[in-house]
Amino acid sequence: MRRTLAATITVAAICLSLAACDPASTGASKASATAGSPTPDDAAEGRTATLPHLVGKGLQSAQDAAQTAGFYGLDSHDALGRGRMQILDRDWKVCTQKPGPGNAATSVTVDLGAVKLSEDCPSADQGAAEQPKATDTMPNLRGKSVKVARQALESGASVTVKDVTGQDRFVVMESNWKVCTQSPVAGAKYSGQPVTFGATKFDEDCN
Repeated sequence: MRRTLAATITVAAICLSLAACDPASTGASKASATAGSPTPDDAAEGRTATLPHLVGKGLQSAQDAAQTAGFYGLDSHDALGRGRMQILDRDWKVCTQKPGPGNAATSVTVDLGAVKLSEDCPSADQGAAEQPKATDTMPNLRGKSVKVARQALESGASVTVKDVTGQDRFVVMESNWKVCTQSPVAGAKYSGQPVTFGATKFDEDCN
């Protein structure tokens, strides 16, 4: 009797061990545990929903509204085309949205063009426009932010930025400075030679 009971216990233990190691059994348990709790990616797959009107909202509020509606792919850019990063979303407001309000696939990336709260929205989204690139000739970079102007050149370009006001200020935040002069000039042959930008802050006039 004792041997029979011991054998029964041993067989039961083996069966339990095999069930615990069975991948199919484990997967079924996980599926059962997560059923009814889809992730945002699961919810977005193959679904559509109504994207709300987001223009005019604060950037953070707009992003929250989009997520509430089921859109989790969010992006934003500087609608003034200066290449600034939206680090504190509450300090920015939405000027444009793509796609526009209405029915859309929830898997789409919602791109919001924004400006700072103290700024006016531009008549056209300058950040969505294709930015100039230097090829064999220099593009016209006057009026562009120094950051965008630098991005027009190859990554290894030698660039000098000078304060055209004569105050010899350091150009620290390049997205806050605009190009007033450039050398080589627009249309000149460009083959990797050093480039010089004369710049001033956006709220100042070029001399």
